[in-house]
Amino acid sequence: MFSIRKRKNASWASFVAVIALALEVLVWQPVPGRAQNQSPSPNQQDTPPAAGGPQSDVGPYAIPKKKEEPPPPPPDKPKKIEGMPDYSIHVDVPLVNVDVMVTTKDGQFISNLKKENFRVSEDGVEQSVTNFNVMEAPITAVLLVEFAATNYYFMYDAVNASYAFANTLKKDDWVAVVSYDMKPHILVDFTQNKQAIQGALGQLRIPGFAETNLFDALYDTLDRIDRLEGRKYVVLITTGVDTFSKLNLDQIMKKIKTTKDVTIFPVSVGFAVRNYYETHGMAAPHGAGIPVGQMDYLQADNEMNTFARMTGGRAYFPRFDGELPGIFNSIAGDIRNQYLLSYHPTNPKLDGSYRKLKVEVVAPDGGKLTIKDQKGKDVKFQVVAREGYTAKHVVE
Repeated sequence: MFSIRKRKNASWASFVAVIALALEVLVWQPVPGRAQNQSPSPNQQDTPPAAGGPQSDVGPYAIPKKKEEPPPPPPDKPKKIEGMPDYSIHVDVPLVNVDVMVTTKDGQFISNLKKENFRVSEDGVEQSVTNFNVMEAPITAVLLVEFAATNYYFMYDAVNASYAFANTLKKDDWVAVVSYDMKPHILVDFTQNKQAIQGALGQLRIPGFAETNLFDALYDTLDRIDRLEGRKYVVLITTGVDTFSKLNLDQIMKKIKTTKDVTIFPVSVGFAVRNYYETHGMAAPHGAGIPVGQMDYLQADNEMNTFARMTGGRAYFPRFDGELPGIFNSIAGDIRNQYLLSYHPTNPKLDGSYRKLKVEVVAPDGGKLTIKDQKGKDVKFQVVAREGYTAKHVVE
């Protein structure tokens, strides 16, 4: 009995072994399109046909293959003209933008002028104005404040003037606040948060050095904002006296000339104190150990006028604190309301040269323009624009 059962088990084992061998042969048969040494994966599927869709109920969809259309015939080559070279010429014509303010003697913006009322000359050659717009937009400005251990009244006026400027800002304006003594200090970077600006001005409490290095601070500011696109403004609150800068006046003037799209509005501080000392035959003290005379203050006033004139701004010299709100409202009006003139210069050379500009307001026929007020009286007006610009320099 035992022997018969053992034989039956042996026969059954032989049968299972044959079936397993047959299945192993079937599994390892090479599949077309698959490397023979690659192990099969239970989740691997054959590549779906080009028409799209998997061959089973699972798997990714395939993108239907588009019919290959013959390529379009090449365009006909233009006929060869004898004497014409086989290359094209590309000319890059520069565009010059000029911001112009036209105001009455009281600082009111004159807004009803047309393109025909403007005459622009570059190096004495009249230019053709191609684009003309009246701008009223948010501003991007740096408030650069002199705050040093000089004179209590100078510091007091500087802080008051800074707050007066902050009060004229609107919600879309971008403003940065920088103070300077021996070197510039960024109190707050460009922001639209008016509380951050007020907080930055709140730091102007305890001064540091007595030095007022105006040229170095202005150069640093111009260098930073030169990387920004669009029109920028520098509201400079200062006595204008430079005591110990590494740079000289000629270097800062060159920097102003080469900085694009910037307008400087200097506002003098300490005028009342200076006037008091001047009437007594003395110069206002500028800090312990800083030898500053009356001629230094007069030279500073002249420099501030020059900075403003070069960039199309205006310099202000308030005598009393009560003048500050009107001054900064006037600056805000100048900044927000301007004429933008554009032209392609007749001198297209990109040689890095400095070109002098002259902007005049004339009647449409080219004669003298007369502007009248509501009562029919003639109104005197002034035209404010930058004195020139530096052309781009391209080395061939």
